[in-house]
Amino acid sequence: MDCMPCLRKRKKDPDYVDSSKGDPDSELTTQDRSSHHSISIPNSPSPGFQQGKTGGMVKFTIAELNKITGNFSESHLIGQGGFGKVYRGKLKDGTVLAIKRAKKDAFEKRVSKEFQTEVEVLAQVEHLNLVKLISFVEEKNERLLVTEYVTNGNLRQHLDGVPYGIILDMSTRLNIAIDVAQALTYLHYYTDRPIIHRDVKSSNILLTDSFRAKVVDFGFSRAGPSGEGATHVSTQVKGTAGYLDPEYLTTYQLNVKSDVYSFGILLVELFTGRRPIELSRPSDERVTVRWAFKQYLEGRLRVIIDPKLQLTAAVLLILERVFELAFSCSAPTKVDRPNMKEAKEKLWNIRKEYQLSLDRQQEGFEAESEYGDSYDNGSHTPRGGRHSHASRHSGDSESVKARTSRRSEDNHRSYLT
Repeated sequence: MDCMPCLRKRKKDPDYVDSSKGDPDSELTTQDRSSHHSISIPNSPSPGFQQGKTGGMVKFTIAELNKITGNFSESHLIGQGGFGKVYRGKLKDGTVLAIKRAKKDAFEKRVSKEFQTEVEVLAQVEHLNLVKLISFVEEKNERLLVTEYVTNGNLRQHLDGVPYGIILDMSTRLNIAIDVAQALTYLHYYTDRPIIHRDVKSSNILLTDSFRAKVVDFGFSRAGPSGEGATHVSTQVKGTAGYLDPEYLTTYQLNVKSDVYSFGILLVELFTGRRPIELSRPSDERVTVRWAFKQYLEGRLRVIIDPKLQLTAAVLLILERVFELAFSCSAPTKVDRPNMKEAKEKLWNIRKEYQLSLDRQQEGFEAESEYGDSYDNGSHTPRGGRHSHASRHSGDSESVKARTSRRSEDNHRSYLT
């Protein structure tokens, strides 16, 4: 039975920042059960589960979780998926938790394995951009995961504008992309063996009130290859249509660059606003990455950008680089993809460049305001100012087509067939 190995104490990601603590403030408190900070792992057929590897978790009973979720009432329901439903529960001290409950009619070997995998991964990793496991319960026909509650829904909901109605600006989207890249870099490089998430997608990216991202749902996760010369693990295909690495799909060989592919698709989704597959679209637009790449090659950058984004000169200047990275990550073959460290560093540089561009633009506005100068046709670029070169990056120029086709067309040819 394939299971995650027991992982020893983690090496620290140099970019790691401690997560903020839960709210201090109704019934049970974490202090009420301080004597249970070191709990025993329930009996399980998985050899990956070993006693004493979950010290620091809080112990709950099913009765306690029933109480804080109103007996798992619909009024406490905050989400659902293939594994089951997720409920909101509130402790006496005001701490809010998310409780993930397995479907009763899906209580089978597959669900059991996913539950075991998720507990084991979350119990042994710690990163600001990964959801934090608080506890778990496995009793009779109940399997429950208790995690920190992330308050602001998932990324896909915000891209759809439902139910939040908040438009994500360019800076926010770049921050989200970097947060996800940091989480995946940690999983790939700062654990004893690489951990492959295997289901990176927008609905598995939760957002805090300050729009920082946390990656969730580790039920499909796998330990990556280990040992000198090991390049992959052979396993059945799991994941979500539209995000699946095409090489993994055809060869059953999973590696960390399968996550890189999914991340590339996520980047395309984040900046086009479109889902990876949209069957209601015309036939040549249904697979978003193919459609976007074709438009990009032909120099029509504006066409693929999420219409909700305000297209300033600074945004257009940066989006060409963002999409170049997205298409590099989602190359059909793994040898043409960067690793997550490289992708993260490129995003950092892109964000830095964008911020500098905004700063220069602000300086330009302030200078124009001071001297009473005017702007051309409502443009965001001052006449004769330091952004006069930005027209080269308008998304409609031949320069985009020439540059991108040389860099990318060979590596992505299968998109266009």
